[in-house]
Amino acid sequence: MNSHKTTPAGKTRGRGLKLPFPGAPGEHNAITDVAGVEVGVTTLISGAGKLVVGAGPVRTGVTAILPRGRGKAQVPCAAGSYALNGNGEMTGTIWIEESGELQTPITITNTHSCGIARDATIEWLVRHGGGNVQDWGLPVAAETYDGDLNDINGFHVKAEHVIQALEGARGGPVEQGSVGGGTGMICYDFKGGNGTASRVVKVAGRNHTVGAFVQSNFGQRPECTILGVPAGRHLTGDELRGKPAGSIIVVIATDAPLEAHQLKRIARRVPIGLARTGGIGHNSSGDIFLAFSTANEAAFTAKRGELRRMEAVGTGDIDPLFEATIEATEEAIIDSMIANETMEGRDGNRSVALPHDQLIDVMKKYGRM
Repeated sequence: MNSHKTTPAGKTRGRGLKLPFPGAPGEHNAITDVAGVEVGVTTLISGAGKLVVGAGPVRTGVTAILPRGRGKAQVPCAAGSYALNGNGEMTGTIWIEESGELQTPITITNTHSCGIARDATIEWLVRHGGGNVQDWGLPVAAETYDGDLNDINGFHVKAEHVIQALEGARGGPVEQGSVGGGTGMICYDFKGGNGTASRVVKVAGRNHTVGAFVQSNFGQRPECTILGVPAGRHLTGDELRGKPAGSIIVVIATDAPLEAHQLKRIARRVPIGLARTGGIGHNSSGDIFLAFSTANEAAFTAKRGELRRMEAVGTGDIDPLFEATIEATEEAIIDSMIANETMEGRDGNRSVALPHDQLIDVMKKYGRM
């Protein structure tokens, strides 16, 4: 399918280069293949040259993920989170750990805009929910650092940008690369940012979808591994960051009926997909993951005093969902680099795109094409 090979803007994805990713993707090979999930972005790009704090250059944005879409933003989902390394932020996870529920949209942005993303989400929920909104909220807002390219201390992400991303969230194909919160990010010293992928697997006789969304901003060039090939050792030069710094946020969605503790187990499998690409969880990296299930909607709309009745996948049947999580995470990270372009930011700092032709040559050398 075209959406497996290219993004809506026409950027080539890994499957467009004929990389042999394992597993069966969903319709769009995106987190939105999980029915109801919507993604929206606001991308902020302006200015060039020398950094002037407060003026730019600006290379940043915000991404919004709505687990049940805008029409059901007030309906919780079962959820679980996990941090491989905690030098980062994802708000709201203490309540998720306590309650086993994700009760808000998810936003992802740069480190110094995480607070405004959180607060603007509350504002949007109050406006959007009318009389149905609860009197308090603990939104999930996550971040990675884009200060190598962006005027991060200029605080260019405003509440209206967050609300724009929430209002613009849609299903279907998802744009990738340097958009939304991923605009100014760097991955393995290539231009990084947003990436997504999905898998369809059979669990206990039913087909279920697992979707991954990443904001990739981590790793050093020599670590970069693509389908087992040490590509980063061959594709050297123009490393902007060149040090073990950065972070990655990963959101996993599924329509499989899972309990909160099972979703924490799903989140714990994300690092395996990360490791397949070469990630090691550097000390200064915030590697934070969240998994949610859109199943059992009726249970989460039950009123106080009513018993919840929920389905759940049996413990012994969960392995296909683990495998799908690992595969979708790996492909999403790789696509965040492949479906991208070279970007110049503050002070002329230049983050180069992963070169497609050279990558294909390396993959052929190792017999992977």
